[in-house]
Amino acid sequence: MKTPPLVNPGPALSGEQTRRYSRQIVIPQIQASGQERIGNAKVLCIGAGGLGSPALMYLAAAGVGTIGIVDFDTVDETNLHRQILYGQSDIGKKKVEVARTKIQESNPLVIVNTYPVRITTTNVLEIMTDYDIIIDATDNFATRYLINDAAVLLNKPYVWGSVNRFDGQAAIFWSSLGPCYRCLHPTPPAPGTVQNCAEAGVLGVLCASIASMQVNEVIKAITGIGELQIGKLMIYEALEAEYSKIDIHKNPHCVICSENPTQVNLLENYESFCGVASAPEISVEDLKKKFAANDDFILIDVREPDEFASSRIPGSVLIPKAHFFDATALDLLPRDKEIILHCRSGVRSAHCLAIIQGAGFMNSRHLGGGILAWEKQ
Repeated sequence: MKTPPLVNPGPALSGEQTRRYSRQIVIPQIQASGQERIGNAKVLCIGAGGLGSPALMYLAAAGVGTIGIVDFDTVDETNLHRQILYGQSDIGKKKVEVARTKIQESNPLVIVNTYPVRITTTNVLEIMTDYDIIIDATDNFATRYLINDAAVLLNKPYVWGSVNRFDGQAAIFWSSLGPCYRCLHPTPPAPGTVQNCAEAGVLGVLCASIASMQVNEVIKAITGIGELQIGKLMIYEALEAEYSKIDIHKNPHCVICSENPTQVNLLENYESFCGVASAPEISVEDLKKKFAANDDFILIDVREPDEFASSRIPGSVLIPKAHFFDATALDLLPRDKEIILHCRSGVRSAHCLAIIQGAGFMNSRHLGGGILAWEKQ
């Protein structure tokens, strides 16, 4: 879809800007006026992980004038194979602060705003309001629906991306011109049916491929060049090295972007909407105390056998997640002692906990943060 430029040209380029962006300015479709639009643009990237890392570097390199970064997390060693903004010395530091330093080192001409917070219903509209276009580089469904709904309410275009193992997807959503994310996925998948990167894994280089698609659409939207892929789902399959596109049609009955929406505000709780209920947790410290006191409980690891073989919490018993979803695990659980579940990060164990509590095992909790938190603390 051909669209007019999203951003007006900013001030005339300085000599330093002209030199820095010379290889981009010589492109006939961009020229100095296009570079001035890029320099006048404000782009918000929500998530500074696998997708956010390369996206942020390319936004800065392209000369985007103001870049916003939203991420509440700190750098972990498991991030380093794909989150190219960070290095060994950054482990434990806030991602937004490391990202700001790396971006300003790459291009001191850009302004970087950081938001070291979790994006929520209470802050998303305020944060997104000042930006021209949004990049969704998050990895969970609750946040994706939240960003989509906020973008629809603010009439902001945003570029979504997703990666899993060897496959990635990207799309640009702009509800005034085409479908929104809810038109593609009207309802979230059932809890536990789709694994995140921590559970399924991801080929690190795939993140750069999808992030490049996202930034490409951002630059096209800012400058008005080319055809924006509104109404298209772009797919890349790394093992086959194949790109493809699927049409996405605007849903005339979409709850938020149709002519007569039934949802006119943000939802109160997107975790509940996605079936991620608040699960009773036990902390690492309290679990250690239970071990020390020889309390009568059973600790169950719901990961896969290969994960269990490579690392485990002493005393844990393996019952993979699949056995909870087909109910065979219920026959293995004691009813006369407390049950504590754990997985890698706390996602799978929360889903399994909901299943057993629904079956009447109310004396049960799961380990907040999973084995990652255990190993870290």
